[in-house]
Amino acid sequence: MADGGIFLYPFRRFQEWSGGSTALIDWMESSNSHIFKINVPGYNKDDIKVQIEEGNVLSIRGEGLKKEDKKKEEDLVWHVAEREAFAGKGEFLRRVELPENVKVDQVKAYVENGVLTVVVPKDTSPKSSKIRNVNVTSKL
Repeated sequence: MADGGIFLYPFRRFQEWSGGSTALIDWMESSNSHIFKINVPGYNKDDIKVQIEEGNVLSIRGEGLKKEDKKKEEDLVWHVAEREAFAGKGEFLRRVELPENVKVDQVKAYVENGVLTVVVPKDTSPKSSKIRNVNVTSKL
């Protein structure tokens, strides 16, 4: 296949990834939902914003250290900052285009032990045909 085959198909749905090494994501699918697990070490529920944007796009944003937290540390001299660099203290943004057969009004998200889990239920109701007959008349 010219597009890289079936194994690359899900990756075309990732629209945006910013924030360096933070917010690594796993996407799994069960018979009744899509499950996203995102690494968010150092973030709490108030630091994370999950939205469904226009076009069935799941948007996950993390806001790093607050300015007042950084000001408290301004008088310090840092020699090593490994935990700061790898603990998810910066901002991140992940956007994933969801499939059409999901219930965006029933999305749930929770964060526990540095992992954000987003569950997007599938819409398993039978879909009406996308073919629609148009009545043809002699005048408009």
